[in-house]
Amino acid sequence: VDCINSRIKEGMQRREAIVEGGKIRLRPILMTTTTTILGLLPLALGFGEGAELRMPMGITVIGGLLFSTLLTLILVPIVYDVVEKIKESAWKRDNI
Repeated sequence: VDCINSRIKEGMQRREAIVEGGKIRLRPILMTTTTTILGLLPLALGFGEGAELRMPMGITVIGGLLFSTLLTLILVPIVYDVVEKIKESAWKRDNI
C-alpha cells in the first residue's frame, strides 16, 4: 500500500499505481515466500527423529504462507481500491 501511495503522490492514477505497485513488489514477495517454504519443506515432509510431531506444524506454516501471499498480492490491492472509491464518492457527495 505504501508503494501504491508513493506512486499516487507522483501523479499516477489509482489503478495504474496499484498495477505498478504490484509489479514492483511481486518479485520480493515471491522470493521471500519461496525461500521460507523451501526451508520448511524438510519439516513438512517429516525427515528425522520425532518428525511425526513436527510435520503438522510445517504443513500449517507453509499453508499459511501461501494463503498470506495470495492475500498480499491480490486481496489487499482490491480492498484498497474499493475503500478509496468509497472515500472518493463520500467526499464528492459531501462537497456537492
